[in-house]
Amino acid sequence: MFASRFVPVMARRNIHYGWVVVGAAFLTMLVTAGALGAPGVLMVPLQKEFGWDAAQISSALAIRFVLFGALAPFAAALLNHFGLRRMASGALVVIAAALLLSLGMTQIWQLVLLWGLLLGVATGITAMVLGATVATRWFTQQRGLAVGILSASSASGQLLFLPALASITDHHGWRITLVVVALALVVTAVVAVVFLVDRPSDVGLPPYGDSKVAPPVVEKPSLWLVLKDPILVLADAAKVPVFWILFATFFICGASTVGLIQTHFIAMCGDFGIVPVGAAAVLAAMGAFDFLGTVGSGWLSDRLDNRWLLFWYYGLRGLSLVFLPFTSFSFYALSLFAIFYGLDWLATVPPTVRLTVERFGRERANIVFGWVFAGHQLGAAAAALGGGMSRTLLASYLPAFFIAGALCLVAAALVLLIRKDAPGAVAPPHPVPAE
Repeated sequence: MFASRFVPVMARRNIHYGWVVVGAAFLTMLVTAGALGAPGVLMVPLQKEFGWDAAQISSALAIRFVLFGALAPFAAALLNHFGLRRMASGALVVIAAALLLSLGMTQIWQLVLLWGLLLGVATGITAMVLGATVATRWFTQQRGLAVGILSASSASGQLLFLPALASITDHHGWRITLVVVALALVVTAVVAVVFLVDRPSDVGLPPYGDSKVAPPVVEKPSLWLVLKDPILVLADAAKVPVFWILFATFFICGASTVGLIQTHFIAMCGDFGIVPVGAAAVLAAMGAFDFLGTVGSGWLSDRLDNRWLLFWYYGLRGLSLVFLPFTSFSFYALSLFAIFYGLDWLATVPPTVRLTVERFGRERANIVFGWVFAGHQLGAAAAALGGGMSRTLLASYLPAFFIAGALCLVAAALVLLIRKDAPGAVAPPHPVPAE
């Protein structure tokens, strides 16, 4: 294994290999997120070429969001069983294949099959659960910072690549854009194979911040037991009120970010005379500020009360969404929105992951968070479909923005219902092999 030879090189430079794993996972999530963000750029070209309306295209994206989230807890279990390297590299190859196959699509059912079903299944494996798994396995100290870095990769990938994708689409067509994204996915799959390592014990290291190397996992449960594990964890987690608060607030988080802004912002700007490349540049600015905001949120989540962090994040996001429709959509107004909203895009993730670990324990945190993340993607699906229906039926996206803003204010109130000393109650549904 290349990693086992690379570990001593990093150790001589006083760098824990966990940060290399974070780097490989960061790239994986970044490029995958860029592939997920591409439909926001391609929505208008698809409408023009095939005559599909916003509601039809949004329905395919809504299916993708639902599968993306619904598979998250099972992806966590599969990551535990098959390992980070196999699952991440395999998912990247499947996403690339789905994009290349869609070069020949001509019917709406093909869009639903490739961009809805296939992309939804494959991207669910490389979602936030991958980042949460890496952070909980490889870090005892600085876990919040690791989660912040990996969370930032997801939103930043969705947003930072958009100007380039919009420019390629504008000059060469949407099919060339898909080819470029597919090639980036294949290169990233090679990086994942080389650098990703499942656990610190696999290369003779303790987690960052620990001094003791855990024994390697010798025996793994059967695949059937692994797939049943998320259901059993959900049955236990559902008895704890904290789980439902985190689920509901993350539902609102998904509805107010990827479901609404990522999917419909470029098309909405077009209604106000802003060309796709310009609107994509605004989203890219959001991505840049999201990186700062989410990494900073990870740093803060290691030091401050995570409930109050979430209160301010959701509250300020809600105010920004309500503010946007009242702007003139001028360069100044959109720049202000990009900075303010971008800092808050996925800042909610590190505090949510930390609350999940604190309440439900380290061993099952990634599966419980997988179910919480399922709520995030259900919210994204609802907003993606609702935004498209708003545009089709009401000739405006603005009602969807008002609703999302109001929901964020509700989420800000909900997080304060979590008691500071509220315990979790999820025990492993089957014995966990000694590590």
